[in-house]
Amino acid sequence: MLIVPLISDLDSQHLPEGAKLLENLPAQAIGCLNWEKDYPYRPDVHFQMAHNGRELFVRFSVREKVAMALATADNGDVYKDSCVEFFIAVDDSGYYYNFEFSCIGTLLLGYRPGRNGAVHSRPENIATIKRYASLGNAPFAEKTLDAPWELIAAIPANALFAHHLETWQGMNVRMNLYKCGDNLSTPHYLSWAPIHTPQPDFHRPEYFMPVQFQ
Repeated sequence: MLIVPLISDLDSQHLPEGAKLLENLPAQAIGCLNWEKDYPYRPDVHFQMAHNGRELFVRFSVREKVAMALATADNGDVYKDSCVEFFIAVDDSGYYYNFEFSCIGTLLLGYRPGRNGAVHSRPENIATIKRYASLGNAPFAEKTLDAPWELIAAIPANALFAHHLETWQGMNVRMNLYKCGDNLSTPHYLSWAPIHTPQPDFHRPEYFMPVQFQ
């Protein structure tokens, strides 16, 4: 089970400096190549996660050959770009939230029972989620990268808009994390916890893993 530590000094007002303490945490690999025959490319992807009570901080670090960021509006098709994601179920209702971030910080956020039937977050709720992207915030066509990139997000507990949460502290959830890029020249689909389906499908909460917040 992954334990998400409580670090009171994390500061969302000054990203990325306010999230520097994440770098001291063990990095978790997003490296399961579940569909290697059809999608053999494996970028080097890791995440670190902690909370300060009010907000969950997630840092993704990615080394890949090329990147792309064409989606400019939140709740757009970010998964077609260079994208990192985490899906989280906070109860046993069968529903979960999907947080999907492009490499420039554009965010898709929904609450759903599966691939279909999503309710998407309102823009004013997404605006409460602070984001830092090392590649900047301007869109760009596919380009070769010569260095890793990172994405840091600070997510208030009340951004989980179908619930009435004030703190992450003490929560027990289930989660999986992903890296994808549907429209890249080298499309790929990686997960933190393994997924046992014939084709790429991240919308499978039966493969989420337990995560505990201190």
